[in-house]
Amino acid sequence: MAIKAIITGATGMVGEGVLLECLSHPDVEQVLVINRKPGGVTHAKLREIIHADFFDLRTIEGELAGYNACFFCLGISSVGIGKEEYKRITYDLTLNVGQVLARLNPEMTFCYVTGAGTDSSEKGRVAWARVKGAAENALMRLFRNAYMFRPGFMKATPGQKNLKSFYTYLAWLYPIGRALYPAGFCTLKEVGLAMINAAGKGYPKHIIEVKDIVILASN
Repeated sequence: MAIKAIITGATGMVGEGVLLECLSHPDVEQVLVINRKPGGVTHAKLREIIHADFFDLRTIEGELAGYNACFFCLGISSVGIGKEEYKRITYDLTLNVGQVLARLNPEMTFCYVTGAGTDSSEKGRVAWARVKGAAENALMRLFRNAYMFRPGFMKATPGQKNLKSFYTYLAWLYPIGRALYPAGFCTLKEVGLAMINAAGKGYPKHIIEVKDIVILASN
């Protein structure tokens, strides 16, 4: 199946890694990125929309129809912000985008990047994990083909520019962690390939842990 994908968060580390895989993959026919600022990437497959307010997509709705996949990589850390602001971005913003896309593209495959430790019960003690779990559950109700990606430590793809500042100091941990604890370590290349394969071929699980990412990436 030819994949026509929308990517959010492409100016971040995860989104950039997913974008690079999409641009090089033969099964991905078109890519639309929605960014708040120019991403600086050009490619024959790629189209970019600059849009500041993800809570109000009315002015760009006409450009969001006709896609069969969304790779939602937009997100923030819970460190240093209040619970309400974290919920507003992580849950409210995500669901607003999801609801618009589900209305325009009801058969769309929606791949959402959450994180290891997300709380599906929504009742645990860790606030960020409850919010992520609530977002996952809502998206799985919204889309028949929804996959919740829970990566752990991710190795960047060579050539990436949008790396978190701490990544440079921690990158050396990856080969050790992958060898000793493979359930917690994967590459961004694997994340991107796993999303593409989930959109094109499906997967029996809808909660995608690191071990599933590795399996999906090799399918």
